[in-house]
Amino acid sequence: MMIPEYFGSMVFDDRVMKARLSADVYRSLRKTIDDGTKLDLSVANAVAAAMKDWAVEKGATHFTHWFQPMTGITAEKHDSFITPAPDGRVILEFSGKELIKGEPDASSFPSGGLRATFEARGYTAWDPTSYAFVKGKTLCIPTAFCSYGGEALDKKTPLLRSMEALNRQALRILRLFGNEDVRRVSTSVGPEQEYFLVDAELYRRRPDLIYTGRTLFGARPPKGQELDDHYFGTIKPRVAAYMEDLNQELWKLGILAKTEHNEVAPAQHELAPIYTTTNLATDHNQLTMEIMQTVAARHGLVCLLHEKPFAGVNGSGKHNNWSMSTDTGVNLLSPGETPHENAQFLLFLCAVIQAVDDYQDLLRTAVATAGNDHRLGANEAPPAVVSIFLGDELTAVLKSIESDAPYQGAERIRMKLGVPALPRFLRDTTDRNRTSPFAFTGNKFEFRMLGSSNSIACANIMLNSAVADTLRKFADRLEGAGDLDAALHTLIQDTIRDHKRIIFNGNGYDDAWLEEAARRGLANLRTTPDCVPCLLEKKNMEMLTGLKVYTQAELESRYEITMENYCKSVSIEALTMVDMARRDILPAVEAYAARVASSASVKKAADPELMCLYERDLVRRLSGLTDRIAGRTESLERLMAELQTESDVTVTAGRIRDEVLPSMSALRAAADEAETLTASDCWPYPTYGDLLFSVR
Repeated sequence: MMIPEYFGSMVFDDRVMKARLSADVYRSLRKTIDDGTKLDLSVANAVAAAMKDWAVEKGATHFTHWFQPMTGITAEKHDSFITPAPDGRVILEFSGKELIKGEPDASSFPSGGLRATFEARGYTAWDPTSYAFVKGKTLCIPTAFCSYGGEALDKKTPLLRSMEALNRQALRILRLFGNEDVRRVSTSVGPEQEYFLVDAELYRRRPDLIYTGRTLFGARPPKGQELDDHYFGTIKPRVAAYMEDLNQELWKLGILAKTEHNEVAPAQHELAPIYTTTNLATDHNQLTMEIMQTVAARHGLVCLLHEKPFAGVNGSGKHNNWSMSTDTGVNLLSPGETPHENAQFLLFLCAVIQAVDDYQDLLRTAVATAGNDHRLGANEAPPAVVSIFLGDELTAVLKSIESDAPYQGAERIRMKLGVPALPRFLRDTTDRNRTSPFAFTGNKFEFRMLGSSNSIACANIMLNSAVADTLRKFADRLEGAGDLDAALHTLIQDTIRDHKRIIFNGNGYDDAWLEEAARRGLANLRTTPDCVPCLLEKKNMEMLTGLKVYTQAELESRYEITMENYCKSVSIEALTMVDMARRDILPAVEAYAARVASSASVKKAADPELMCLYERDLVRRLSGLTDRIAGRTESLERLMAELQTESDVTVTAGRIRDEVLPSMSALRAAADEAETLTASDCWPYPTYGDLLFSVR
């Protein structure tokens, strides 16, 4: 079957709705999707019946409200379509009520104090802007998830709110430019997904990978990524077969998987989709991560989505390519061809610049996880300092506007807004700065701080909200202006002058930049405990609650949940290290030392004159390492026992950052040194060389 024939074949999309719904029902549903009008129950019943018939034809026996709780993954509770019939048989039914609303138990999902223990019930509500789909034998209905009291318990609800907030404010700006045709402004995202593939048999022999998703021990192999020979290299047959299978599964679900290639590190790869509306892109990325792991299992592989599964080689990120577009097809971050469009472009561009500067802490917080802390600033990813790359030419244009001086580019142009056209260079010559956290790439921004396992919802909630807030401020200032052109010119000049500190086109990996960033007053929030408190800062809470993206209680819950997840993630890692060191590593090193000592004794017995210097030195070194490993294991275990009695999550997170992680690093250093001295047949785990180079 050709790709166009099966692409989206498992999705109840617009094509299917047109074919299976009456004209009246279809129009009513489209009005709900496009304008947010309430769906009549009779219409919901008709949609549910058509959806059920279509899903059953695809092999579905069950349905589920598919939602995104604050665990970082998706959740689903399956119910069958069967209903008892009077004659003892069953019939298949699915009602509009079941489509619109579900009532799963919310007691075991993170809530951060949003619900009382006895208020265990949660509600799922159908999101008609995201198409239903069939996965396996189940009809999956994308939904929002809220508590008994109505607070958002998921990532989809705040995302939809942020999109609506940006839409409202962007429309105010467009009306100032005389644009009355646009009914909606939406953000679009194309998230590039990095990942590792390792052999499943080797994976099963690594408790650290099983429990934590990353290797907690492992000496560096003789070869890593030094030769840059893996990046864009020929894709190995086993990996190529996996990618082919993965593409087919994604395409069936209407996911626009476009680009695939080897990444920098051995065993690392990337998948990039074509961008789509942020809500749909978020659903698709969650599905993509799930399906990547499912398909890997078919091929005897394991897909690792941890941000730093291996020390000494690049970790995995997720590049969030973000833009704003109208329902008439205009990209608001595209420079345009006329002076009018140029002024509009510059205003939206400046809105993003101010938003990123004003809310740099929220953007950093949106990507904060224990795993991503290992990656950010590690000479493979952007630093923890947020900055914007615009490129030399666009930066020069903004400088000329700021100073009212002619632009010294291909031609001398005085940048009086609304009169001359911008030089047409942006699409072709704006380079991507791979070290920049937030880079303008011609007609979009690429936010590169996200970790591989992150839900893209969090970053886009904060980005949408920050830009919406800035557009609100711009609209408030411009709507009352007598001379719009003059007011617009002054506003853009003021914005450039007040927020140019966030623009940096140089090398983000250079230590000199961190010093310069500090002088500029930019935040360097290196770890999760450093940045998550920013959620509760007054300016951030006022912005997010003012736009009705979050309530104060919802923000407080996000603080608790993020800090708890950080503490729990690192605690699991620490306890795994203790277990591995005590049960496997220490016995292995001691056994090898005994073997070497025994060999020396045999040699001595055969020839008493032999000094056996090699054996004596090796046994001495191994014995010293076993003492260090044992001592550091005991210290780490005692520290973890102490933390069990600490009830304050903020204090616990700080101690994990300042005490537990250094203790883990010390234990690892001793164990990794022991690995380099221990015979391979004695070492209990597959090595880095095995894991990184075994998939052919």
